[in-house]
Amino acid sequence: MKKLTFLLLALFTVTAAFAQKDIMPAKAGVTYGKKVNAKQAVTMAELPAKFASDSVFTGKIEGTVVEVCKKKGCFMKVARPNGEAVMVKFTDYAFFMPQDIVGKTVVMQGTAKVTETSVERLQHFAKDAGKTQEEIAAITKPKTDIEIVADGVLVVK
Repeated sequence: MKKLTFLLLALFTVTAAFAQKDIMPAKAGVTYGKKVNAKQAVTMAELPAKFASDSVFTGKIEGTVVEVCKKKGCFMKVARPNGEAVMVKFTDYAFFMPQDIVGKTVVMQGTAKVTETSVERLQHFAKDAGKTQEEIAAITKPKTDIEIVADGVLVVK
């Protein structure tokens, strides 16, 4: 019995050691992923103009976080001036966002492009965001929109 108890305790300890580390709370100056500074970041209002000459923008983008994946912080959405949100994913799921980042201003280093997201993917994101079954079922058409893939995110304020 003592051996079984010891074995279970050891197994629990190993499992806990490999579990996902706590994500640092979102405070000004905290960086997730690759190091980012705020110099020469374009705003969400300026971003659409960057697509006039090219279909892809690579650089820094500043925005306010309006939503984050409730499961593990694997994506976030930032606000546009018109109130709609833009999806932000993270390169190779290399890092995650804390739940308290909603409402914070961030600078993202990465690539923005216009993409079409399938109904299935939109429903998956809605489920991860904690939407109701009715809200998920209401998603019936693909969406063409700007999508950002970030290598790093800096909390500005």
